[in-house]
Amino acid sequence: MWIEIDAHISQVTGEKFHSSQRLSVSGGCINQGYALSDGKTTYFVKLNQASQGEMFAAEMLGLEQMYNTNTIRVPQPLCWGTTANSSYIVLEWLEMANGNSKSWQKMGRNLAAMHKISSNRGFGWNMNNTIGSTPQINTWKSDWIEFYIQHRLSYQFQLAKRKGENFALQDQLLAAIPELLANYQVQPSLVHGDLWGGNASFTVDYEPVIFDPATYFGDREVDIAMTELFGGFPPSFYQGYQEVFPLAEGYEKRKTLYNLYPILNHLNLFSGAYASQANQMIEQIFRMYE
Repeated sequence: MWIEIDAHISQVTGEKFHSSQRLSVSGGCINQGYALSDGKTTYFVKLNQASQGEMFAAEMLGLEQMYNTNTIRVPQPLCWGTTANSSYIVLEWLEMANGNSKSWQKMGRNLAAMHKISSNRGFGWNMNNTIGSTPQINTWKSDWIEFYIQHRLSYQFQLAKRKGENFALQDQLLAAIPELLANYQVQPSLVHGDLWGGNASFTVDYEPVIFDPATYFGDREVDIAMTELFGGFPPSFYQGYQEVFPLAEGYEKRKTLYNLYPILNHLNLFSGAYASQANQMIEQIFRMYE
């Protein structure tokens, strides 16, 4: 496997690469990660089963699309592929460190700049991808409300039902969303799609970096809402974002509706207390819009 990966790196870079060091590092919740080095150059390699090759194909496309915006830094993708037993993606190696108030503010500004990248095709993406290990459907829709209902919430509710989880207010919520989002104009934005604190960091020179995307064109507020989950981002991040691309009135109500999607996804991935949290969020949504 490593011989094939070395050869692929050599092919795409045009320089002979023969790894002499393969150190295990964090690859996230679902992948194995390695620092692959020949003593001069280091790459980050993520591995999974051979059947997960399309997941890495989508990750590479998403990283390439974000990288080419020249707005916020992402690890530059080099290649992906499959061997007999494994699939892999190779990315540039970035030395990570903690950020400070100024670097978090810069992350907010840079993300806002990426969110200004739009699509004339509407809402969706060129291929389906994953959020965690859950399939994420990205078939293009001209209407954001239809896209969010059908490809985000309804799909997650269906997955939850297969696991034996049922939500009493599910159908009422889906039927109410057009009214909840009435008079709110959404322009398609290039979004990261899975922007919690574990997918954002800084280089040793304080350059903001985001990674492990679930990319598509959607409402930019899905990214901002998710930054408030699982510990949240510091105030300077939101200050920087608002300087470049201020949020529309009503975000504080909409964010709970948008954060229902990642919470349902966590339910489908990890079960546990997320069913109770999802129910509480649904009830909260109805209370906010009374």
